[in-house]
Amino acid sequence: MFHVIAFLLVLCCWVAFGVVFFVFLRGKPAQGAERTRDVRSRVGIVLQALSYVVVWSASRRFKPLVGFSRAFDVGLLGLAVVLAVGSIWLVTAAVRTLGKEWSLTARLVEGHRLVMDGPYALVRHPIYTGMFGLLLATGLTHSYGPALLVGLLVFWMGTVVRVRSEERLLRAAFGAQYEAYARRVPAAVVPGLY
Repeated sequence: MFHVIAFLLVLCCWVAFGVVFFVFLRGKPAQGAERTRDVRSRVGIVLQALSYVVVWSASRRFKPLVGFSRAFDVGLLGLAVVLAVGSIWLVTAAVRTLGKEWSLTARLVEGHRLVMDGPYALVRHPIYTGMFGLLLATGLTHSYGPALLVGLLVFWMGTVVRVRSEERLLRAAFGAQYEAYARRVPAAVVPGLY
């Protein structure tokens, strides 16, 4: 029964994730004219989307992921729920902090500002951190281990593409200011990993 509850809570987080992006896509269009866009970031978007397909398509139908003990399984599911809720909080805070600078693909608009506060004081790309956390939470509550590992790898490849694309634009636009920010906040997505 706890498997079902944990899965439903993670699913609710997915709904919240969709609402955040739908609201900000419709309600926060860039007000300035677009200066530049890096279409290579779309490859990263496709890879990240593919990772979600991999994780969602390998349902284990509410069976334990590992099955060491009931307490371990419950703890893992509890961790997944906390991770999903924290991820939605992080994504929502990051999108709000970005405001008009938020976009699906890597781009700069007229008057673009370098956002360094809020979640951006912790990692340089907190939306991807939240997306990664939500993917991991989904895998812990829904997928088989091998599918989760493949999904995480594909997601990571897509994230590297997107981070490099965005940072290329930001370095070109903000130069030394961005370099100082990157030194102050060394983690792009997950502290200690990337």
